[in-house]
Amino acid sequence: EVQLVESGGALVQAGGSLRLSCAASGFTWDDYAIGWFRQAPGKEREAVSCIRMSDGRSHYADSAKGRFTISKDNAKKTVYLQMNTLEFEDTAVYFCAAGQWGGSTVAGYDKWGQGTQVTVSS
Repeated sequence: EVQLVESGGALVQAGGSLRLSCAASGFTWDDYAIGWFRQAPGKEREAVSCIRMSDGRSHYADSAKGRFTISKDNAKKTVYLQMNTLEFEDTAVYFCAAGQWGGSTVAGYDKWGQGTQVTVSS
């Protein structure tokens, strides 16, 4: 059974940092890409960053470039999203997702975690 479990969400002040974790199990690690998405109230789910397990190649949304870093620990089958210089606009539920296509759209992923709340106070 595929499982993706996010953790690390919290309430943080603007300018602060958080590291989100996505622990994955139940699928062949190297065959997949893991993406981080976020969804704010009343808004569509949007891509933040993604990483390909086979070679570590990553991609960032413009809103994340220079502030967020995605990384993976193959031994722990965990993907991290280090978020620095957080802004009020980063407030959202953050989801990790796994898919063999990957990319920057939800269509590339068919397995989703339950989400973790990130709240940035201004």
